[in-house]
Amino acid sequence: MIGELFNTVFFNPIYNGLVFLLNVPFIDVGIAVILVTVVVKLVLFPFSLKMVKTQLAVKQLEPEITKLKEEHKEDKQEQARQTMALYKEKGVNPFSGFLLILIQIPVIFALYWVFLRGGLPEINMDIIYSFTPIPENINMNLLGLIDVSKKSILFALLAGATQYFQIKYSLPPMKARTGKASLKDDLARSFHIQMRYVMPIIVFSIAYAISAAVAIYWTTSNLFAIGQEIYVRKTIKNKYEEKLVSDSTETNVEKE
Repeated sequence: MIGELFNTVFFNPIYNGLVFLLNVPFIDVGIAVILVTVVVKLVLFPFSLKMVKTQLAVKQLEPEITKLKEEHKEDKQEQARQTMALYKEKGVNPFSGFLLILIQIPVIFALYWVFLRGGLPEINMDIIYSFTPIPENINMNLLGLIDVSKKSILFALLAGATQYFQIKYSLPPMKARTGKASLKDDLARSFHIQMRYVMPIIVFSIAYAISAAVAIYWTTSNLFAIGQEIYVRKTIKNKYEEKLVSDSTETNVEKE
């Protein structure tokens, strides 16, 4: 049941979109992979922006939440009730971020699965829509140079490198050790190091083990994510930080 739903809603439409693009003159499989990845990322972009805004709104309420925790530290139920009441008062849904992540996961997985099990240059006629034209010739060579159905260490290295920079941009910088670190701090630091240095190696290994098509998908996806993070930093996050500075200045003026 879940498999059928996944295929109907995510896998089949993306696969048909890939095949449709192969009917366009001068479009090879490598370029089609890039275009499909970009289109899907653009569709998901509003959800990503919404998630960032929610995260920043929750972060902005941290001082008030900390105060509530101190006031009701003996009563966890009241603490939780007051916290949710604060979120409701400010119009913030702290759980929307999880929902947005859940929306993106099957789409991203479908993209990966299409390029992993797409079956090109043979076309899976069982899942082709009646209105999807079948290309006469399928060019598997990206720009006539690299066969994307085979392994490519160049694109695997690009996938690993872009994964490193994508994680570097998206994760906050590690805090310097101050005094005796707690278990929570050690775990956070360990997770940060593994994500930054181990994940790119894993991506490189998988991309090289499967095919250049998967490596191209991963590279394109990472480059889009890096561009998205730069855009978010220049727009939403900068405005958020300016607002925090403004609010802090107003508070100090009031105290004086």
